[in-house]
Amino acid sequence: MIAIGERINGMFTDVKDAIAAKDPAPIVSLAKRQAAAGAAYLDINVGTAAADQAGTIKWLVETAQAAVPTPLCLDSQKPDVIRAGLSACDTSRGVLLNSSPLNKKSDPDVLARYVEMANSAGGSLIALTMDREGVPQNIDRRVEIAAELLTRCMELGLAPDRLFIDPIILPVNVPGAQAQPTNILAAIDQIRLMSDPPPHITMGLSNLSQGTTERSLINRTFLAMAMSHGADSAIIDVLDEPLVDIVATVEMLMNKQIYSDSFLKAYRSTAGGQRPDK
Repeated sequence: MIAIGERINGMFTDVKDAIAAKDPAPIVSLAKRQAAAGAAYLDINVGTAAADQAGTIKWLVETAQAAVPTPLCLDSQKPDVIRAGLSACDTSRGVLLNSSPLNKKSDPDVLARYVEMANSAGGSLIALTMDREGVPQNIDRRVEIAAELLTRCMELGLAPDRLFIDPIILPVNVPGAQAQPTNILAAIDQIRLMSDPPPHITMGLSNLSQGTTERSLINRTFLAMAMSHGADSAIIDVLDEPLVDIVATVEMLMNKQIYSDSFLKAYRSTAGGQRPDK
């Protein structure tokens, strides 16, 4: 499992406050703790925490990469913000760009912009099963968009093993959304058969449980389900130790990790090395 640590994100109050005060200490602490927990990448997302998103992502990148050697996942749906983050990023460590839809009404060529940046940086790309019409609500359209993403990325020179497809999880408590987890699993089954090697499958796991009272339970259960269908990456809270234990156990039971009485400890010692650039 390629675990992407979610916590350096302006949606979290501690990060938002650190951005406002330009206080590096909370960012350094989060970077070190997530790296120690086995994150393969650290997600860097300004969100709405600052008006100057380009300048802020550069500060977050500089602060996080000075603290740990773990490569970064630059997260924004604005290509100019990604480009600003890349200008400060040590891409020799590896880099993941997150996230591009297939297209937008305001920017039909947005995917090409992300692929160009990923290729120039020697990195990988998370692409969303989302187009100018928004997030599809059925299996077939998710799969169709995934196929278009894969084809277009390959045409632009991004190999399938450098592409992460995100089928987009919706909050389970949104009216009509409870059918979506099952739809996503069915879509994953088909996406994994599209190429050899297949694209990676990732997801913003915490989106699933937004606004619910049993967030950890919902996240942990669905991640195990998704892994059993072939998801091999997720943006998760790597500081949630029971969640990481579930990841390690699923990998062991799927014969992806060798069993030993210390398999949980062994997983954490190797988890950060499961990137496509390793």
